[in-house]
Amino acid sequence: MFLRGGPAHSIRSSRCAKHKLRKGSLTLNRVSENSNFPYDVRPRKFSFLGILSLATKNYNIAMSDEFYTASMAALISLQVTPTDLDSGELEAKQASLFANLQSLDQVVVAYSGGTDSAYLAWAAHRVLGNAAVAITADSPSIPESHKRDAEQFARDCGFRHEYIATQEFENPDYVKNDKDRCFYCKDELFVRLEAYAAGHGQAHIVYGVNKDDLGDYRPGQRAAKIHQVKAPLVEANLTKAEIRELSRRAGLSVWDRPAAACLSSRVPYGTPVTVETIKTIEQGEEAIRALGFRQFRVRFHGELVRIEIAKEELPKAFTAESAQAFAAIFKRLGFLYVTLDLEGYRQGSLNAGLGNSVRRADA
Repeated sequence: MFLRGGPAHSIRSSRCAKHKLRKGSLTLNRVSENSNFPYDVRPRKFSFLGILSLATKNYNIAMSDEFYTASMAALISLQVTPTDLDSGELEAKQASLFANLQSLDQVVVAYSGGTDSAYLAWAAHRVLGNAAVAITADSPSIPESHKRDAEQFARDCGFRHEYIATQEFENPDYVKNDKDRCFYCKDELFVRLEAYAAGHGQAHIVYGVNKDDLGDYRPGQRAAKIHQVKAPLVEANLTKAEIRELSRRAGLSVWDRPAAACLSSRVPYGTPVTVETIKTIEQGEEAIRALGFRQFRVRFHGELVRIEIAKEELPKAFTAESAQAFAAIFKRLGFLYVTLDLEGYRQGSLNAGLGNSVRRADA
């Protein structure tokens, strides 16, 4: 076992509730019309234009056509509430999740630091205390910034957190990067977690797949079945939107964290994945993040890089200043051609090359 950065975290802190919303405080957020955040944008005490005026006056927000477009909604409210999530049903699903975790007695949580696994790690800790341990793969395919975020959330919430080294890049089946790459990655992770669980008296391994994940091509789910890894969020029938809303209600800082995936997912199937390639991708993504973009992917196509930016952020990307910055970043990293995808960011875009029969076979 490999411990990253010292012993397991055991610090308890109220910073886990970083984004609590208080009645009477002004909250400003922007989401795409296709977002998973189904919130009512109607203010409770002021007109929409009045709130915009208040926001621009007090927070120096410059209003423009770019700020509010057909694909961008302003979430400006004194009290943000979901419009299509039933509160009673949400509470029942969370209660079902808690009861399920309680019945397991001891669990190892496969914890990447994303919204789903973070919510699951928090829930397991709330129900089982120190009988739950969250473990993150220490792999080159996980961005260092994601590891830091995972560490911080664990410290803020006070749950046990450890790292375990995985060796998927030593497996030729993984490196060749065919449609089953994710299977070999998850298989390696679960093998390591099984060894950890056996050595520490932990009876069960759980991971953060949700109900929505069942529809995409995700061979890692096949590895979970082989290793009998449990999926409590699926068993509680929780969707991504519901997990985000429950996380928001619990005051978890990860509730609106952008969707994330391992760096190897940026490389098209059939192109070998190497540590050198994904570290180049990581440098590019960190540079884009430093420019102020929030949801994006850097897709590797040999000497060409294809940048996907979330639709609501495309107006900023489609400027001469951003184009110059993108070119400078990726030319410096060795790419000959730098392109911006006109369709914007979409999750699993490289799966588009897979036939429907393949998708259905793994569902």
